[in-house]
Amino acid sequence: MIPNLQPFLEPGRWEAGCDEAGRGPLAGPVYAAAVILPPDFHHPLLNDSKQMSQKAREELRPIIEKEAVAWAVEAVSADEIDTLNILWASVTGMQRAVLRLNPAPEFLLIDGNKFRPFGPYGFKDYRTVVHGDATFASIAAASVLAKTYRDDFMRQLAREYPQYGWERNMGYPTAEHIEAIRKFGFTPWHRKSFHVKELEPSLF
Repeated sequence: MIPNLQPFLEPGRWEAGCDEAGRGPLAGPVYAAAVILPPDFHHPLLNDSKQMSQKAREELRPIIEKEAVAWAVEAVSADEIDTLNILWASVTGMQRAVLRLNPAPEFLLIDGNKFRPFGPYGFKDYRTVVHGDATFASIAAASVLAKTYRDDFMRQLAREYPQYGWERNMGYPTAEHIEAIRKFGFTPWHRKSFHVKELEPSLF
């Protein structure tokens, strides 16, 4: 099925799409990206990154980086996630990415249903869009960047902590990952605020 992504909400202004990757894992940062695409940008592979193959995401990433008007990617650490909670850590990552864009966007399209004004410019002009990564091209592009950058980082971490299988599970709570935590314990990269039912001590 060919994705039918909208190029913008309103023509004639710089709109930045924002998305994150890594809200659900037990380990690793959450990554967020912001992307301003030219209004005529189109690529047949572009879609919600969760609907794309790894090969397609990796093929598209340099194209987005080359053709975007501006783009930025930010990571928010496990410690910050534990302090802020995962929702506001994700929002913080998107805000940081937006502040690095040059030119600065005039409007933000945010994947999800939560955001808040921030920064020296106020950035009160935004719209949250549930399933925005399957609706707007700029959000889909941000989802691709956030996902590929996070996956690359987790593969790097997997070389330091090979017993957790992060190159395969990317820190998500798979059976492999949970069993490794039982056997080897937590690492400094694990989110202390995330509790998995399978790891709770048995009452019997």
